[in-house]
Amino acid sequence: MTITSSSRSPRGPARAAPAWSADPYTRALRAGGGPLYLRCPDGRRLPLEVERWCAGPDAADRTVLGRCTGRVLDIGCGPGRMVTALARMDRPVLGIDTVPAAVERTRRRGGPALLRSVFGDVPGAGRWRSVLLVDGNIGIGGDPAALLTRIRELTAPGGVLVAEASHGEAGLDERFEVRLDDGSGDTGPAFPWARLGQDALRDRAERTGWVTAGLWTAHGRSFVALRNGSH
Repeated sequence: MTITSSSRSPRGPARAAPAWSADPYTRALRAGGGPLYLRCPDGRRLPLEVERWCAGPDAADRTVLGRCTGRVLDIGCGPGRMVTALARMDRPVLGIDTVPAAVERTRRRGGPALLRSVFGDVPGAGRWRSVLLVDGNIGIGGDPAALLTRIRELTAPGGVLVAEASHGEAGLDERFEVRLDDGSGDTGPAFPWARLGQDALRDRAERTGWVTAGLWTAHGRSFVALRNGSH
């Protein structure tokens, strides 16, 4: 999971750099588990599945891995379970994340990863055949349309984006500022985020030039496969 960028290109608003060495997400990654939540302005706390992210790929993840062809880019790779799995399958893969602890953990697990924002300088732009956006990362930057447009720039013509949607709320489409909350009262800085259900994600993607290539659910998670038309 990518929480936020320390800075943004002209494609998005500038953000102050958070103190990643001590924030709740970094501590959870280093511990290998939570509790960890996204605290919404209305007081809701949305649980983040850090333990699952720090483990190996599960059955739902394997439905995603099975759709990966060619060179694979994992946006917001977090602690690197998908990157590591693909590397062990001898697939050309790269993970990017804006959190140093996430990149460090991915590398320790044997996966290639860079400390990089999706809105910054990403190697191989326009040549990635498969792109992953799982674990809620459709929320990156709080503007799904801008994110999906940017990912089209990174993806090869005819390439596929596999994006995970919020499960069980197909029409969900919300944007807000959130804070990380470890359950003890310690919260991180506010940052923009978004949540989309499967139908809403598909609709937004099609408006930004993607073509729906598949919809499925697996083990309580929902996904959309999107194909990039010509630029």
